[in-house]
Amino acid sequence: MVRMDSIWNENVKLPHFKKLEGDAATDVLIIGGGMAGILCAYFLQQEHIKYMLVEKGRICNGITRNTTAKITAQHGLIYHRLLKSLGTEKARMYLDANQKAIHRYARLCKKADCDFERKTAYVYSKDNRRKLEEEADALSQLGFQVQITDTDKLPFQTAGAIGFADQAQFHPLKFISKIAQGLHIYENTFVKELAKGAAMTECGKITFQKMIIATHFPIDNKHGLYPLKMYQDRSYVIALENAPQIDGMYIDEAQNGLSFRNYKDFLFIGGGSHRTGKKGKNWEELRNCARLYYPNMEEKYCWATQDCMTLDGIPYIGPYSRSMPECYVAAGFNKWGMTSSMVSAAILTDLLLERENPFAPVFHPSRNMIKPQLFINSFEAVSNLLTISAKRCPHMGCALRWNKAEHSWDCPCHGSRFDRFGKLLDNPSNGDIM
Repeated sequence: MVRMDSIWNENVKLPHFKKLEGDAATDVLIIGGGMAGILCAYFLQQEHIKYMLVEKGRICNGITRNTTAKITAQHGLIYHRLLKSLGTEKARMYLDANQKAIHRYARLCKKADCDFERKTAYVYSKDNRRKLEEEADALSQLGFQVQITDTDKLPFQTAGAIGFADQAQFHPLKFISKIAQGLHIYENTFVKELAKGAAMTECGKITFQKMIIATHFPIDNKHGLYPLKMYQDRSYVIALENAPQIDGMYIDEAQNGLSFRNYKDFLFIGGGSHRTGKKGKNWEELRNCARLYYPNMEEKYCWATQDCMTLDGIPYIGPYSRSMPECYVAAGFNKWGMTSSMVSAAILTDLLLERENPFAPVFHPSRNMIKPQLFINSFEAVSNLLTISAKRCPHMGCALRWNKAEHSWDCPCHGSRFDRFGKLLDNPSNGDIM
């Protein structure tokens, strides 16, 4: 029988934290108890900074538990594009920031029994070797030498792959269960409203000097234009038991391609990606792949995840907006949330302590955003606002669409999701369907 849940939820007990009752005050308020928020809390505690983290439900009960848990600077064939759009210096900054994130995880994972393994991360192409050659050349210009290799561990023929050695994979919830112990966290503490220097919860007011919003999709719509600067993408995973070892982590350079990685004797196949609220192949494509290439393997788990996609493929890490001084954001991790969470924690800790961070400029949220995707996002929002529907998203009023595969109401504008009864599943909406 297939369990419709992430494999990471099996046999892991995360620490529990009490609900915040009444008013409170802190130097730094962190909103959001996923990987990014908890890493920020961990580093601030190491720096002896007074902080508190609030989470509307249980920690890591959202996107973090549904990751494929790859820690890598190899994010598809991006460096050829970054070299053109950012120049050599900033493209190298992006690479170096993510490489350093891997090393930080390696150090922390020595303290946690979380199945941390060094692996080579490969991006393959089924039919376009020229793209691989261009990427290898771009990486060479950045001082990072790679070679195009064969992919004999994959069950189908490719034009080759580019491999980044010494990347990593791990068990994210085992990691969290260790590093979250002793942190100043409040669960089941829902922030309903933000004001200058204060956050209103259901049970009181939290006053703060500085704030980090690490809620996957930023919860404040009044500043920063995040509803225009991002959209959400849904993708799917199946886990096959007693599967072959493929000796690495693989992802297709094509947007609609498949990804592969092992965890113990399981093989994860990921893909089926589509914009949240739009029609997609969901798990069907993955199961077709399994039937074709792994006919004797049994599917044990299946789950889905959701990623915030930015206009230029780079996360938004830094000051929330010019009109919100002393407020910071970590969002738009695209499909690389584990690595980007660590990059965020490192950059934001430095910014909060008024230390210079060499990588901060490339991730600055207020960078130039006149990109084609901006106009696509604007069109989607307007067209869905004008669509007639009995179900509307409480976030900004867009028409919701029924997701038959997951039995949910999904918003094609900004990615909020609700169960069949209207209860909120995924933000940016801050409430249920009324």
